[in-house]
Amino acid sequence: MKFIISSSLLLKNLQAIIGVINSNNTLPILDDFLFDLKDDLLTITTSDLETTMSVTVKPDKSEADGSLAIPAKILVDTLKTLPDVPVSFTIDLGTLLIEISAGEGKFKMSGHKSDEYPHTPPLEEPTSITLPSGVLSKAITKTIFATGNDELRLVLSGVFCQLSPDDITFVATDAHKLVRYTRLDFKAENSATFILPKKPLNLLKNILTAQDTEVNVEYNRTNAFFSFMNVSLICRLIDGKYPNYEAVIPKENPNHMVIDRISLLNSIRRVSIFANQSTHQVRFKITGKELLLTAEDVDFSNEGKERLTCAYDGEDLEIGFNSKFLMEMLGNIDAGEVRMEMSTPNKAGLLLPANIENKDEDILMLVMPVMLNK
Repeated sequence: MKFIISSSLLLKNLQAIIGVINSNNTLPILDDFLFDLKDDLLTITTSDLETTMSVTVKPDKSEADGSLAIPAKILVDTLKTLPDVPVSFTIDLGTLLIEISAGEGKFKMSGHKSDEYPHTPPLEEPTSITLPSGVLSKAITKTIFATGNDELRLVLSGVFCQLSPDDITFVATDAHKLVRYTRLDFKAENSATFILPKKPLNLLKNILTAQDTEVNVEYNRTNAFFSFMNVSLICRLIDGKYPNYEAVIPKENPNHMVIDRISLLNSIRRVSIFANQSTHQVRFKITGKELLLTAEDVDFSNEGKERLTCAYDGEDLEIGFNSKFLMEMLGNIDAGEVRMEMSTPNKAGLLLPANIENKDEDILMLVMPVMLNK
């Protein structure tokens, strides 16, 4: 098995999929890339048994088809040190010895048998939908930060996808904050719901952000398969029933505040420096057209206050929020001004764009309040 390929091309493709590899694998073979050379095309695969990701590249020159598992870290570390030069791989499938030549450098390492590498599960009876990469990456970016990390509540650690003949909706929540992102300009033939895990979504987001292409998404009851350009990813769906998120979104919110998003974000950023570092509590006191932000840490006699002007319609209100949650949410809304809808200090507040810039896009964010210290 022999092929010659550009070092920078190979490195770029390896870096796109190396994120699948866990730092502590139970099977040593999962620390490897699977290289499969067939009909002048090189397919490189990584897997952690839950997620499998592949890229296909065309070498400058190739001969003698074959497949072998190659240790990932040593290969990537070697390629990182090379300039953009042709790299020659000569692999003895009998002894599993790999010889790499680049310029004046020659390197040797040992691979592993390819038949020990886990096979990609076939996707049986899938349903499919095609989405632009920009739409999918935006949906992931707008929701993934709100997913939970509690291993006991696995369903909350992923993004809930709701496909229907009317629209597609992505939802994420950790029980403290919630994001619902809907696209009205894309539809599925049949209704379906499934929960996508966080890890493969982060891998997709990292690649899709820089691409402008169509992504084919296939899914059944157990797996989802994404394919675009020279990349394919298959992942196991999270098994379980997602909570009824619509039930927690408050419908009656008589108090409405409209405020400049960047001004509010920067004020919270400054004031929260003085907040208690375990609660991250910031107090909102809204009266007339004025918002007073306050944060304090009594143990260290720290206090921060800042006033902002706003457009407010409702009764005077004092309510507390976790500043970290608010900063994440404000950072993920594309709007000059935001609208906060609230009712009482112990009920969830809603955060929405003040003006609809894209009629085919709908985003709603919910944040639970924190108990105010008297």
